[in-house]
Amino acid sequence: MRSNVIAAAALALLAGMSQAQAANYAIDPSHTYVTFEIGHFGTSTNRGRFDKKEGKVEFDRAAKTGKVEIAIDTASVNTGFSKFNEHLQSADLFDSAKYPSVTFVSDKFSFSSDKLTGVTGKLTLLGKTQPVTLKAVNFNCYENPMLKREVCGGDFETSIDRTQFGMNYGIDWGFPKNVRLLIQVEAVKQ
Repeated sequence: MRSNVIAAAALALLAGMSQAQAANYAIDPSHTYVTFEIGHFGTSTNRGRFDKKEGKVEFDRAAKTGKVEIAIDTASVNTGFSKFNEHLQSADLFDSAKYPSVTFVSDKFSFSSDKLTGVTGKLTLLGKTQPVTLKAVNFNCYENPMLKREVCGGDFETSIDRTQFGMNYGIDWGFPKNVRLLIQVEAVKQ
């Protein structure tokens, strides 16, 4: 009987230790970039990025779990060409006045052994939410020598069908519906 009590106490202690390893991180906007690519009439690739983003991550490497919440300011879209930025912000595409942000929320991290391979969640764009999996191309955590805190981050990518969110501009002219998203993210342990 005593050994059962000791075993139960040990399991409770281990479960508590696993929980204690979960940490909260804040997205570092100076090391986080959200970019997109879409073909242009089969000739070249249009690219852009969003300059304003914020979010938080909860990550437990030992338990192989995590949560992510990221918000991207659609009015901060930047292609390097002001007229194109204005068109992207218009009701034809991101409709920034009505939908000021794109969000990604996840509570499912996928691993192969100890390597993070993907993050699956829900992307909300133009008021519509669809499941999306971000493939981890690269991921690591390190002790930042300047901040004296742990930083975790990596490169992630996916492709979305923009028409699933109601972004149909140019489809009749032959613009592709698939958009490639590239996310470089770093988050600082709080």
